[in-house]
Order: sequence, then structure tokens, then C-alpha cells
Amino acid sequence: MSPIYGLVLAGGSSTRMLRDKATLRYRGRSQLERAFELAARHCPEVFVSVRPSQVADPARAAHPMLVDSVVGEGPIVGIRSAMTAFPKAAWLIIACDLPFLSDDTLEFLMQQRDSGLLATAFMSVHDNLPEPLCAVWEPAAGTALAAYQAAGGKCPRKFLMQNPVKLVRPLDERALDNVNTPDDYAAALSALQVNSVRLRIQYFALMREQAGRSEETVETEASTPADLYAELSARYGFTLKREQLKVAVNSEFSDWSRPLAAGDDVVFIPPVAGG
Repeated sequence: MSPIYGLVLAGGSSTRMLRDKATLRYRGRSQLERAFELAARHCPEVFVSVRPSQVADPARAAHPMLVDSVVGEGPIVGIRSAMTAFPKAAWLIIACDLPFLSDDTLEFLMQQRDSGLLATAFMSVHDNLPEPLCAVWEPAAGTALAAYQAAGGKCPRKFLMQNPVKLVRPLDERALDNVNTPDDYAAALSALQVNSVRLRIQYFALMREQAGRSEETVETEASTPADLYAELSARYGFTLKREQLKVAVNSEFSDWSRPLAAGDDVVFIPPVAGG
């Protein structure tokens, strides 16, 4: 099977939001940062899809970018541009404005992948139609997508409706709810509001040097070890990537997506040697 690269679509104009959707913040991180980190936990390479006019934008320039190279408008341009840049790769396409998207949802999508079809996509819980902006697009879709656009097609959802794809129902009915307007954003903030928790963190080796301490107690809104490490990395400038570490919660090795609770002891374990 072809490798799966990640593409976070962040090239929209955010007309209905009246501000750049990529910079909307939840729990201390922007939508774009969260979507990129989420995709990076499931794909070896992840890029942000941008228009040429957005290349110098600091929020986008902080990540590897794929600049639209195909004529047209809308998300179909970002998808086709990624396929043109890496024609042998499959692509996990996700919109940046999915605040309820989770590791479990993406892992389930990957498990359901059928590489013999043009794509594997979630179906909308509202109308059972394909959700093209949270889907795995296979390399074979590139040629068909180019022909579709050349014939005047602009809608990636309609493309999926007209071609052989696998549709699966998401485990979480809210996972694909997106944010397009100020009211949507306010509702998402309310739904995602969490109380901060107090955690005890221990550091070893290089991380102890970079943090300047061996342990501390922190007040945080991080809900998982992955979120916590992203927060601490921004604070202390940790140079180790998450993939180089193991994490333990309450003296037991843990998954990075495990929910954290008040009073948990968290230890990030660096490589024994090197790093």
C-alpha cells in the first residue's frame, strides 16, 4: 500500500467567520496547530495546504507547506496540488476547522482504509453523504480528480459521490462538526470548555536540562499526554520529538491519547542514550 501523508487544508478565505479560521484558539492552541499535530500522530509527513498569498503568514509558515499549484478554487485545488507534488502517496485530508476531531476517529478511518478504491471517507451523520475533508484519498484518485476538474467539477463531495469509494460511519457523531461562523465558534468553545487540572510532571536527562528542573506541579487544560507535551514543549523548547519518547501516567506506560485527570503523575521518558 502507498504511504499516507497528511494534508491540513488551511487555504480558505474564512468569509463567513470574518477572521482567519486557522488562528481560532481552543485550550491555548490554534485550530491549525491542533489539526497539524493530530495529523502528525498518524502520518509520517504532514503539510499545510495554502494559497500563494498565504505563504508569508506566520501561522502557516510555522509548518511545512504545499502551495496551490493547480488552477481553480476551493479545497479541490489543495487536494489536487498535494497529489501533483507527491503522486505516489495516499493523502489523509483534513480540514483545519474540525475542533471535535480526535485520534480515535482518525485511527478508525485508517483502519477502514480500502486502498483498492479511490478514497475512504466518513459519511455525514446528517445526510449520509461523503465527507471529503476528513478522508483518505488514494494515488489513483489523482487522474480521475484532474479529469473531473477539467470537465468543470469543483466539489470534492460530488466527486466522491460519482466514483468508487468506501464510506464509513464515524464513531463519534460530533467528530466532523466544523466551524464556519462566529456562532459556530462560540458553540464549540462552550462544548470544549474544560476545567484545568493539577498534574505532577517529572523530567529526566535532556528534558530535565531544558526544563531546568527535575519535577514540577502544573495547572493545565491539557486533556491528554500529547496535548500536555505540546504545551510544555512550547514553554521550555524541548528538542525531542514526541515520537522519540515514551510516556507513563501513574507509573504505567500510557497511550498519548489517554485522558488525564486531576492528580495524575506524568513522566516523559527520553531515549536511554543519544536522542
